[in-house]
Amino acid sequence: MKIFFIIILSFMQTFFLLAEDISIDMLNKRDDGQRMVYSEDLVRISLGDTINWNPKDPGHNVEFVAGPDGFELPAKSFINRKVSMKFEIPGIYLYVCSPHSIMGMIGLVVVGDDASNKTKIADFDIGGKANRKLKSLLKDL
Repeated sequence: MKIFFIIILSFMQTFFLLAEDISIDMLNKRDDGQRMVYSEDLVRISLGDTINWNPKDPGHNVEFVAGPDGFELPAKSFINRKVSMKFEIPGIYLYVCSPHSIMGMIGLVVVGDDASNKTKIADFDIGGKANRKLKSLLKDL
């Protein structure tokens, strides 16, 4: 029985050591000239990874608007505040900057290469430029 627990603890420790921290900046203008954007539009991560959103420019936040089954949407973040989230459910997550979503300030997180909820994400209506951007991002999956 002790050996079983040691094996389980070793596995868990290895899992947590392999988890990564990814940083995404909230920007008024990205190096490619796009305005009101996150530094990354689409991020692929592994189960257990954490993403940190950093307010590099003022006036932005992170609000999750859709995700896989079993994901409870967290409250939107405050403007100009760092946000961190650990992803423990595989699937596609859609998030927006509340003040700038219709301008196309959206992002996708794909956890564990699981695109099983792609249709649900594609059906989400953000409005404005964001709908076109979402369709474009989903084509790459």
